[in-house]
Order: sequence, then C-alpha cells, then structure tokens
Amino acid sequence: MGRLWGRSLRTRLALFASVTMLLLDIIVSAFVLFGIRDQVAEVRAHELSTKAVRVLILIKRRSLPQVLDQDGTDGMQVLDHTGRPVAWTPNLAGQPRLTTALPHRSLINDTETVCGIPAFEGECKITITVIAYQPEGEWLVYAFGPDVPWYVSPVILIFQIAVSAALVALTWFGVSRIVAKTLAPVGSITRKLAEISAGGGGLRVPVPENDDEIRALAETSNQTLERLESALAGLHDAMERQRRFATDASHDLRSPITAMRAQMEDAMLHPEEADWEETGTKVLASLDRLQAIVSDLLTLTKLDAGAPDQREPVDLAELVATETARPRAKEFVTTLETGVVVMGDRLQLARLLTNLLDNAERHAERRVIVTVRRQGDDAVVEVVDDGAGVPREHREFVFQRFARLDAARNRDAGGTGLGLPIAREIATAHLGTLSIEDSDSGARFVLRLPILEED
Repeated sequence: MGRLWGRSLRTRLALFASVTMLLLDIIVSAFVLFGIRDQVAEVRAHELSTKAVRVLILIKRRSLPQVLDQDGTDGMQVLDHTGRPVAWTPNLAGQPRLTTALPHRSLINDTETVCGIPAFEGECKITITVIAYQPEGEWLVYAFGPDVPWYVSPVILIFQIAVSAALVALTWFGVSRIVAKTLAPVGSITRKLAEISAGGGGLRVPVPENDDEIRALAETSNQTLERLESALAGLHDAMERQRRFATDASHDLRSPITAMRAQMEDAMLHPEEADWEETGTKVLASLDRLQAIVSDLLTLTKLDAGAPDQREPVDLAELVATETARPRAKEFVTTLETGVVVMGDRLQLARLLTNLLDNAERHAERRVIVTVRRQGDDAVVEVVDDGAGVPREHREFVFQRFARLDAARNRDAGGTGLGLPIAREIATAHLGTLSIEDSDSGARFVLRLPILEED
C-alpha cells in the first residue's frame, strides 16, 4: 500500500479509476449474464415443452410407441396413471420413475431445474412435465434438457471479459491522458520553480490559459514571487546602502583620528619645541568632530531600528522660538503662526530643527528666515538662508548620508555630513516630508508634518 501511494498522482488516479471501472464492469456483467441465462433457460424450456406436447398428442391418439425418439433432448419418460414407466428414450430404458419433484402444482405444464436425478448423476437438468388426462387417469410426460450454466456459454464469458478488459484499458488510458494534460501546467510550474531555486531565470512561473484552480495557483505563486522579488530588491538596496554607509562612516571617522595622530606624532618628534597648548586645542577639536560623528551615527542607528519614541502634542512655533533664542553668529528672523500643533517626539523634533538651523547658519551670509504656518492639513516650517543655495541637481544628494558638496566642505570642514539625513529620517518617522524647494536666494528647506486637529 505504501508503494502504491508513493507513485505519481497520475498513476494513482488512473489506477483508482481503472479499479472502479473493473468493479462496475463486474456488477454490470453479472446482471447481464443472469439476464441472458434466464432468457436461454426460458428458450430451452419452451423447446422441451414443444417436444413433450408432441408425445402428449401420441398419447391422446393411442399411438404411443414404447421407445421414443430422443429428438435433441437429454431424455424423455412417460408414466401411466399408476406411475409406471410405459415409454422412454433409448438412454432411459429400464429406468424407474426418475423424479417425483414434478408436478408439484395443479398445472398442466410444470418446469423446474432438478438436480440429483439417478440417470443423470452429478448433473442438473431442466425438467418439463406435461399432464395427459386419460379416461383411466393422469399420464405424465417428462422431458429433460441440459441446464444453462451461470456463464451461459464460453463465448459469452470470453466476450464479457474482453469488453471489461477493453473498458478498463480505455479508462486507464483516458484518465492518464486527461490527468497528464491537466497536470502539465503544474509540471511547468515545478520546473520553473526548480530553475528559480537553482538561481536561473526570472522570479515568475508560467500561467496556463485555462481558467481553473491551477491558473489561480500560478497567479498566486507569481504574486508571492513578485513580493519576494521586491523584498529581495529592497534587501539588496538596503545592503548596498549599508555598505556605502559603512564605507563613508569609516572614511569620516578615519579623518579626525588621522589628524590627531599626525598632531601628536609631530609634537612628540620635538617635545621640547612643541606648543602643547596649541596641540591640545587641535586634538580637542578633532575629538569634538569625532564625538559629533559618533553621536550622529548613534542617532541614525536608533532611527533605522525604529526605536520607540514618546509622542505628545508639540507647538512648532514655541519649539522654533526656543531653538532660535540661543546665541548664534547670524541674524535669525522668525514669522511664527500660533496654534500650529503636531503630534511627535519633542526631542526628535528639536533635533530636526537644530540640524536645519545649524545648516542654514553655516551657509548663510548674514540672515536666516524661519517661518511657521498652517497650510491645509499640514504644519509647514520653512528655513531660508541668504547663502549660495543648493543647485537643483544636488537637492536630493545633500540628504544622503555623509554627502557634502564641495562648497560645504570648504566652508565648514568640521561638519559630519549627517545633519540633513537625520533631519529627513525624523520627518519621515513623523509621517512628514523634508525637501529643498525653489527660492529667490539661498537654500529654502521646507518641512511638512501632519497637523494635530483639535477635538
């Protein structure tokens, strides 16, 4: 049984259908054979009755010979009114009354299959009894014929077996072909999945033309593979960004470390001539830069990991007023609309504004303009400086990690290149956007956040 169920689905279905057809053929053939047997037995009984009636006519005419013509029967016997045999066929000469089973009803003609007749030992015979009414009493005419076997005849049995075998073979062939044709798309899907597993071909399986369950399976598989392909592409992009990020981080971390090493080695070559106070100041500056880079990297790591924050209503005008009130080298002009409240993490939003303001201060000539207003369903914060601005083709580039334009490097060698990427990450985490838009002069950073509606 285990070997059977281990076979292919095509073989199992064909075998199941063939066995079912065989059982059905056996049942139908049995009914057919029994019906034919009854018909043949009835015909033989009728023939025997006809021959027995001929003997009856001889009795009526008083011309009954003692030895009867066998006339194609297995034998005939005539009994007078006393039950004594008075006529017989040659094969039954000298035999006593052969049976008392018939007649057992008040019928002129009676028919029954009788077994165990002494003259026909080991055989069953169709027995016909005809009653001849004579003046002295009832005479009996027995006619015996061959019984019809259950298979009727070898020819009919062979024909039934041949028909059953043909139907079973046809069933096996038909079911096998239908199942093979039905499962052909499954085979194509399996081969394609095997190619995909081996790393060849695109992440799609063939879709059959028929609108059936297999087509639904193929379409669902393609949808799953499409999502998998997108996930793999996203993972590849993430890994590529991570690789670039690690490379850039290594480069930017190496710079202050290299500077400190060079400063210390230079001082130690001539310790008696070195200005240790100046050397310490330079080393502290490099350490400040190193600390700023590490701090920004830690912030980005938390943002990438989706670290939980504490959301609360934050008034952007109040937050901007607090951040711009600190002593700064450039002039800050603010236009603040009251009641512009968003739901967010106050510390993260403060870090976002600080990064924008510090960036604007580094690149401004004299003045930075900060505006807070409500625009539809958004809270908008604009930070505009009067510096050189950002070329249109570089407006997305500056939001990449460690991306710094040449002008920015010359103007501020101590920057980490992570301020604007951190600001955009915070804006995205708050379901907002941060972009650079057109301005008459300088760079115009625009922050949009969903506004908190009052109940």
